[in-house]
Amino acid sequence: MIQRSLVLLKPDALERGIIGEIITRFERVGAKIVGMKLLVSEKDTASKHYTEDLAIRRGQHVRDLMISMLTSGPIVAIAVEGIDMVEVVRKMVGTTEPKSAAPGTIRGDYAHVSFAHADEHHMGVFNLIHASGSPEEAEVEIGVWFKPEELVDYNPAFTQFTLKK
Repeated sequence: MIQRSLVLLKPDALERGIIGEIITRFERVGAKIVGMKLLVSEKDTASKHYTEDLAIRRGQHVRDLMISMLTSGPIVAIAVEGIDMVEVVRKMVGTTEPKSAAPGTIRGDYAHVSFAHADEHHMGVFNLIHASGSPEEAEVEIGVWFKPEELVDYNPAFTQFTLKK
């Protein structure tokens, strides 16, 4: 099934100068980039991204820390498209806690922060990247970061598979 997913490269990815390496990983797996932009998130946009549902699941304090982290510097918002793309992206990104992420994943290769460290220092978990958790979540999240006219539909000239919608 052809899906779209949202990827956010968070301020720590930009500060470390590894956005090109991360984007290259998505291109190498065959993800089609249909939207991309560099921006500094407004607090209300970050609040739409990290919804009240997050506060219910993990607590308002965690949500506030995540919003603060996301608005602490520039981010790159990317919409990618491909076969089962939500699952593919999640697998590439690795688990939310970088310390627990498997080698070979983006978080496993480029980050190591633990939840315990973040809690001890009263900060959000700097884990480089956000990836949508489900196709439904992806649709909502892409709508938070992109206007419909900012998404481009095209057929890559060189691809190992045909993307049929």
